[in-house]
Amino acid sequence: MLIGYCFTGSFCTLSKSLQVVERLAELGHTIIPIFSYNVRDIDTRFWLSDDFRTKVLEITGGEIVDSIVAAEPLGPIVKCDVMVVAPCTSNTLAKLRYGITDTPVTMAVKAHLRNEAPVVIALCSNDALGASAEVIGEMRNRKHYYFAPLYQDDITKKPRSLVTDMDEVIATIEHAMRGMQYQPIIK
Repeated sequence: MLIGYCFTGSFCTLSKSLQVVERLAELGHTIIPIFSYNVRDIDTRFWLSDDFRTKVLEITGGEIVDSIVAAEPLGPIVKCDVMVVAPCTSNTLAKLRYGITDTPVTMAVKAHLRNEAPVVIALCSNDALGASAEVIGEMRNRKHYYFAPLYQDDITKKPRSLVTDMDEVIATIEHAMRGMQYQPIIK
């Protein structure tokens, strides 16, 4: 299977997302890595951008898509079987809701949807049960979007936060390929 795998700026969850990519590669899938501008450019306490790029290249062996121009062919020319956004920030999800195409990730998803193929969302957001709840509800009702299971990661310090259980992303992909939403969405 050809998988477009998008990384956005939920920096604290990038390591867990890399574990998913490693497992997908071990299963024999071809992975096209796609970086948001923030993942491409920002050094954080979790990852230095160059180190993260190197690690992704080690796992996937392919070129990283990190510009809008490079992402545009991921639909009309390069046809992925599934597009995964893991982690997906609320910012990226809101842009997808409104059709805003201003990052490599949003362009990759938009181009991919031309083929009526599934998009798996692995949301990681500190305001998922706050300002972003409406966006999540809207996107849950959109055709071709499938959400990996979410849970509250710290109900005391971050009561509006939800993160994806990255251990369930591959099962979500498998279900999405059959046109089914993996359950439960909220754990």
